[in-house]
Amino acid sequence: MLTAGIKNTTALRERKKETAKQKTVSFFKNLLRAVFLIGMGYVMLYPILFMVSGAFKAGVDVYDPTVIWLPKHYSTQAMRLAIKSLKFWSSLKNTLLILVPSVCLQMVSTLLAGYGFARFKFKERGLLFGCLIFTIIVPIQNLIVPLYANFQSFNMFGIGFIYSAITGGEHINLLNTGWPFYLTAAFGMGIRSGLYIFIMRQFFRNMPKELEEAALIDGCGSFKTFTSVMLPNVKPAIVTVLVFSVVWYWNNYYEASMFLMDKQTLSVSLTMLNGMLDITAGSISSITSQELMLMRDGVLECGCILVMLPLLVMYIILQKQFTESVERTGIVG
Repeated sequence: MLTAGIKNTTALRERKKETAKQKTVSFFKNLLRAVFLIGMGYVMLYPILFMVSGAFKAGVDVYDPTVIWLPKHYSTQAMRLAIKSLKFWSSLKNTLLILVPSVCLQMVSTLLAGYGFARFKFKERGLLFGCLIFTIIVPIQNLIVPLYANFQSFNMFGIGFIYSAITGGEHINLLNTGWPFYLTAAFGMGIRSGLYIFIMRQFFRNMPKELEEAALIDGCGSFKTFTSVMLPNVKPAIVTVLVFSVVWYWNNYYEASMFLMDKQTLSVSLTMLNGMLDITAGSISSITSQELMLMRDGVLECGCILVMLPLLVMYIILQKQFTESVERTGIVG
């Protein structure tokens, strides 16, 4: 009995030691994880916090070494200058006129193309899917010259020649309009459309075929099966593609600067903000050159905030749906 009691006591001590050891290891793991996440969060949020802090500083605080994060003198003059220099409201209007129709058309074309690649077997499917991968790999800079030439003298299906024959004028010029964006989005060649079609294809392929078979038994055709059965089940993929599409069209600079000469989107206006600031400040007699020098960085930071803010608001609203969609579609990196 005495021996058994000693053994039980020894075993109890060993278990306590093991439990204490596990708690210690778990504590340090959690501590390291917390330090890492806090550090990564700071690295990611630092530029935004720096911009917000500098956007509302008065000129006297710019070179004040005691002012780090919170300014001593708040001022909205930099924000007002940024809005005026960006021509914010007209640039926002131009951006939305390009973004909204293009995103809607891109959603329709990528859904249809992704479903076609996933479910229909046809002779040229492998070749066309290879071309799809090609559009993902090849940068837009390699395609912009032929696209520019085609939209400058638009002749799709002979429409340009018919128009010239009827009116006696020149070919249709689609540059400086939204049509280059609308047409490419509608025909699966919009910004990152290849990637979105691939995402849709992968999602449709992972869906059980029994759903379609049941719909066919009930008398649904291919199109009704797609709209009534398949679409309601691909909401995660739709949300993912929708967010990506909005972000890329909103930030699009290269195509916007090539196809829109007289109309400026927000991304194009932001790249010209430094030069436009001098013109705007020159028209305001109350701003001296020294004050402009002190405010320049603040105005640039305000411009970045104005362009970035709508996307942040959209992400905050759709954060839960977007995170769930990314997890379900299997997008990583």
